[in-house]
Amino acid sequence: MQIIFLGTSCAIPTKERNHSCIALRYHDEIILFDCGEGTQRQLQIANLKPTKINKIFISHWHGDHVIGLLGLIQTLAMGNYNKTLHIFGPKGTKKYLNNLLHSCIADIEAIKIECHEASKGKILETSLYHIETLPLEHRCPTNGYTFIEKSKRKIKIDAIKKLEIPEGPLLGKLQAGKSITWHGKHVSPKETTYLTKGRKVTYIADTVPCKNAFLLSKDADVLICDSTYASNMKEKALEYKHMTAADAAQLASKANVKQLILTHFSTRYKDISILKEDASKIFPNTIAAEDFMKITL
Repeated sequence: MQIIFLGTSCAIPTKERNHSCIALRYHDEIILFDCGEGTQRQLQIANLKPTKINKIFISHWHGDHVIGLLGLIQTLAMGNYNKTLHIFGPKGTKKYLNNLLHSCIADIEAIKIECHEASKGKILETSLYHIETLPLEHRCPTNGYTFIEKSKRKIKIDAIKKLEIPEGPLLGKLQAGKSITWHGKHVSPKETTYLTKGRKVTYIADTVPCKNAFLLSKDADVLICDSTYASNMKEKALEYKHMTAADAAQLASKANVKQLILTHFSTRYKDISILKEDASKIFPNTIAAEDFMKITL
């Protein structure tokens, strides 16, 4: 699993930072969280194939988080994209997406798009992972998302050697969580296998600190969090319903996350170190995201 930051600025892009977009590469697919202006160019620079994308999760419909959608979809339509593109977002997503797709002349009918308005709970499940969402508190309907990998059952090598169970269908059944009979003896997965907890990545976009941000972030391996302002601009953060870097750090600490990654920085900060310092005082394992930064889990 790899997280690639394609955009880490806030409302206005800079020479160094694009509008919001985060790519999660998992096995043979790429999942996008937000799709700001310039996303498809960022994908090219990062050597990520757009055709690997089949799910996009939109936090909210402010332009800096969605304007890249139309260009990306148009490119996919011209590139013989043969998958269904699933787009998830908060209340109003179907209306806003329809308006965006019909804002210019584009051959969008060439690909199949399914739009999902997601309010809360588990909104997607595959054999390998599921994704949950909860509403946040911003100036428009906004969702946070968490990617939760399913636990994996692994073989206890010593137990298998002791029982002399050979590789093959019987071992496969145990790994699938099923009991077997071996030399007339009942063998359970409990005595021959163990579960490893799946990885968890949470994305908290534009919001003020709130209960749902905590619930989504609880025990995450990585928390990617809105950190628009330094702590000395708390009043402005509340006015525009954003978090400070210190807010993000407090959330990470309370939620018992392993690593905090700050993003969505105000363009007033030419040097992001002030934000990282604010957060690190509260939560030491903090990173300030940069465009094209990669985190491997």
